[in-house]
Amino acid sequence: MENKAANSEKIILGIDPGTMVMGYGLIKEEGKKMELIRMGVLNLKKLENQALKLKKIFERVLELVNEYHPDELAIEAPFFGKNVQSMLKLGRAQGVAMAAALYRDIPIFEYSPKTIKQTITGNGNASKEQVAKMLKFILKFEEHPDFFDATDAVAAAVCHSIDKGKDVNYTKHTTQKAKAARKPDWSKFIAENPDRIAKK
Repeated sequence: MENKAANSEKIILGIDPGTMVMGYGLIKEEGKKMELIRMGVLNLKKLENQALKLKKIFERVLELVNEYHPDELAIEAPFFGKNVQSMLKLGRAQGVAMAAALYRDIPIFEYSPKTIKQTITGNGNASKEQVAKMLKFILKFEEHPDFFDATDAVAAAVCHSIDKGKDVNYTKHTTQKAKAARKPDWSKFIAENPDRIAKK
């Protein structure tokens, strides 16, 4: 695999795991610039067999890794809900996606949904629509994906680009929780990093 660490370019693959729809997004860092390469979803709704869904997730993530050679994977952590079965299925989907990256020795970083929303919008309780709107501003794209799973995946990648693995880094087997109260000042960020924002 090509080693891009020698220069300033880095490709980050973001994954929003799901048993019905899996979102994915790829961004490129070049110096301080950040741009969107691709985003999309893997629709699993027509598959009733859970094992087949997991197989499709593994294959799709591996395809993305083989095609784009990302340097790192940023993945959204499963949220804690009341439905134990749903949590179990989501955890399996996340694990399979991670396994595909590990199969190609891709470093993995995990972020909670709240951390991702906090980093992107400054509000840990932001809606998916608000996250997508901020991503359009940051990355300067006009696409309107059919599913917010795609922009959620891009958000995970952008969050990692900004936070640099402050939540969970599976590569180093260490855990560092980002400060919950930290709110990014985007006006300050843009003023200090004008070349980090993609140009149309």
